[in-house]
Amino acid sequence: MLLRVRVTLPDRPGALGQVARTLGVAGADIVQVVVLERLGGRAVDDFTVVWPGASRVERLLAGLAAIPGVQVDGVWKAIGAPVSGGHDAELLAQVAANPADGLATLVDAVPGLLAADWAAAATVPADWAARADAPRTLPSDPTVAYASWRAPGPLQLPEITPLRARPLTGADGTRFAIAPFGRAGLVLVVARSDADDLPAAAFHVTEVDRVAQLIRAAAVILGDRLDAVAVPSAL
Repeated sequence: MLLRVRVTLPDRPGALGQVARTLGVAGADIVQVVVLERLGGRAVDDFTVVWPGASRVERLLAGLAAIPGVQVDGVWKAIGAPVSGGHDAELLAQVAANPADGLATLVDAVPGLLAADWAAAATVPADWAARADAPRTLPSDPTVAYASWRAPGPLQLPEITPLRARPLTGADGTRFAIAPFGRAGLVLVVARSDADDLPAAAFHVTEVDRVAQLIRAAAVILGDRLDAVAVPSAL
């Protein structure tokens, strides 16, 4: 199976190689490495690896934990290797080519871009954040404009106001990235969940920024179409 392994490690010569060697000794075949952050002497890297299904992931985690200064931030199943920013432009071109289905195209594509489980575009009432008795979570049946494959139904979304791009963790431990479209009360929600005792990583700030940039560009392309988004009858 394909796994995504996120680690924080010392940003010094040899540290990345040590992690790579440890992954190899544990039985992982590295497909791709993406550097998410290098700051203050530390780096955050995502490794996409092919992992033998019969092998226990605990062996992998134990090997990484034995490396001085290395912290495992998350391990989760991935559908495919991470894709580059060039795919973002290709996605926006698809949205522009068929704006009638632009929102659905965008929502369906985002989970694959970010190694997430699912995504949804939900509508938040304009006065929701201003209500004195505003609940801490949305109702059990939020107004969903479109949800991707694998989205649970009915959706249980976390508090997503104030409407700004940010990562957050739901009450059940689900990791979310939230980004508003800036019109029609639409907000994109992207989610990762723990599965098979594998702790999914929270969305990194670079991933949130990537989603926010995509959403801002898509909102410009789709324009008034977002104001008249129809709500599907069922997920």
